[in-house]
Amino acid sequence: MNPNIIQEVRENSPLIHHLTNQVVMNFTANGLLSFGGAPVMAKAEEEAAEMASAADGVLLNIGTLTSVELSAMILAGKAASEKGIPVVLDPVGVAATSFRQSAVKRILEEVKPTVIKGNAGEMAQLVQIPWETRGVESVGDGNAEEIAVKVAEVYETAAVVTGETDIICTGNDVISNETGDPLLEKITGAGCLLGSILTACLTTDERIEEQVLTAVDFYGLAAEYAASHDEVRGSGTFLPRFIDALSLGPGTLERR
Repeated sequence: MNPNIIQEVRENSPLIHHLTNQVVMNFTANGLLSFGGAPVMAKAEEEAAEMASAADGVLLNIGTLTSVELSAMILAGKAASEKGIPVVLDPVGVAATSFRQSAVKRILEEVKPTVIKGNAGEMAQLVQIPWETRGVESVGDGNAEEIAVKVAEVYETAAVVTGETDIICTGNDVISNETGDPLLEKITGAGCLLGSILTACLTTDERIEEQVLTAVDFYGLAAEYAASHDEVRGSGTFLPRFIDALSLGPGTLERR
């Protein structure tokens, strides 16, 4: 982890334009605020490009995608890319339906994401590697590193395959991260909020390898810190502790 990235986010409070799913909006906004960023949720086709152009980073998350929202995502992604603003694509549940597969294909034809982030099942679908999924969940098993490398190669971007061990590929480099806690799998939107934190870290001046690794490492350490609290009895008591932990310094989380 590079603590300078966390510090820079908190000093600048980057504005992150979210075109994300209905289920996680409130959780994502509160999580990013705790971390140090500034969320804005604007999905109207009429304002998507303008909002993206004014933001420091853009997150495209297709969790509850509609046809109208797809157009807004493409407009926002293109506007951000033209200005050099980082874009993160989270292809939530892309393996589940042909509509989602078609939508992500259109996005990737018109937008060049800085990072594509998803679970192994989602990322495997993008490069046609067989992997078992159920809805938005990845339930299969296989070589996550192979998937990350191929996604990075095919789409000429950085790729993050999330899981018990996160695998990051930024082209030539493959990095792993093992921080985290099983309770993250028991709350809705844990992966979606990670996309938001990741987008905020991409707004800093450090190398992309350090930006991505810092995001996933910090996020996992915050989960471990929250889960270790004496009052945590399950996902309901974990969630507010986790939001609190996202506001802590890297040193506090690492010293636990």
